[in-house]
Amino acid sequence: MAEATTHDGETIQVEVHGSGPTVLLPVDPQPVEGERAEEMRKWGMDPALGRTFIEGLSDAFQVVVFDYQGHVMNHPKPGTLTPDNVARDLLVVADAAGAERFAYYGYSWLALSGLQLALRTDRLSALVMGGFPPYAGPYAEMLKVTMATYEMAVDPPAPSESDDPWSSTDGLPSEEQARQFVTLYEGLQGFDDTKAGLTCPRLCFAGSEDEIRYEEKWGGVTVDLRGPLVRHRAELAERGWDVEVLDGLDHMSAMQPVNVLPVLRPWLAKAL
Repeated sequence: MAEATTHDGETIQVEVHGSGPTVLLPVDPQPVEGERAEEMRKWGMDPALGRTFIEGLSDAFQVVVFDYQGHVMNHPKPGTLTPDNVARDLLVVADAAGAERFAYYGYSWLALSGLQLALRTDRLSALVMGGFPPYAGPYAEMLKVTMATYEMAVDPPAPSESDDPWSSTDGLPSEEQARQFVTLYEGLQGFDDTKAGLTCPRLCFAGSEDEIRYEEKWGGVTVDLRGPLVRHRAELAERGWDVEVLDGLDHMSAMQPVNVLPVLRPWLAKAL
């Protein structure tokens, strides 16, 4: 177990498992237990997601695991969660693990964080982005969603009765938790991912059903995360990206290890 100090002076725990080429994996290594675990299983989610990834990769790779999502929720960074600072945090995690060269896999906003990291360092040996496209990404739409989330965190609405996890207003984040993601997406509004040039091996994937339609209270936008991979597959291939669209999967199911590992592990073995 190691510790890294993030840009705001907080510490994050870093676990290192296995041996071989290093892969940074921003997931929670601690399984969820009890009633919450049972509820996650009902939704097809792995309550031991991080542990499953460790077990699925550590026999062939040195896996550096750190719960960055949990870290920013437990230690919100409302004014400082910028693309520069996120990349800086990921680098100090690699430093804490003693990794000069490393691959990175992230999903959703942690995928776009990997892209920002890759543009700021020459230490990356490979990049894998799941659930967020590296080309023509929905940055403007995500700013609207995060702004709506922040506004509801400031002035919470009545409890929702919706069973749709993308419509429900139950479990809203705190003001500081919500504001930090506004800061992140505000910092990405001038970013043109169609001009981002990378040289390391790279893979992107998303579920074929990964299109989220938000109600008006969430900004009234559609966040299309698989569309850019389909529409721009040729451009991505020309730029050196390997592209996978996982048939029949949505945003939540395409992040589960049972669906990711069959794609991720052989690709890393070839790339590294």
